[in-house]
Amino acid sequence: MKLIVQGKGINLTDDVINYAEKRFATAERFFENIQEVNLIISKERGLYKSEVTISMSGTVIRGESRTQDIYSSIDDVLDKTKRQIKKYKDSFIEKRRETKKFLEKAETDNPSDLEEAPKIVKVKKFTLKPMDEEEAIMQMELLGHTFFVFLNSNTDKINVIYKRTDGDYGLIEPE
Repeated sequence: MKLIVQGKGINLTDDVINYAEKRFATAERFFENIQEVNLIISKERGLYKSEVTISMSGTVIRGESRTQDIYSSIDDVLDKTKRQIKKYKDSFIEKRRETKKFLEKAETDNPSDLEEAPKIVKVKKFTLKPMDEEEAIMQMELLGHTFFVFLNSNTDKINVIYKRTDGDYGLIEPE
């Protein structure tokens, strides 16, 4: 597991970095698929903010915490992401069990008695017009959507712009 600890607008002491490394090493014992952990610590409005992004086997887990103490902020964001990872793992295991039961039932029962599995019921096709991020935001707002897929005129790549819970916007770009 690769751990990257960064300070954004603040200088992190070796004690804080070592503490973060020690705490996140415990996560690796429980979840062996973790490839990279990126922890960014900043200070906003008198609170320490810890943001973590964990990459594991094609899945990305994100967490955020704000507390008055830098160490408790690290602990809190770790606890939040551990719960998310456990929830992800549990749902993955449950889906595998359901699929196994479904397949076993398909082998023994009449296929017409089976419950229908979820399926794609609508396909939407549209032409991607090259535009910049500002125009994409305007289009998204005009449509009343929370996200918008567009061809970025600056990069010539397909991007997704989305509305964040804090009211700002996020941009997803392929690498």
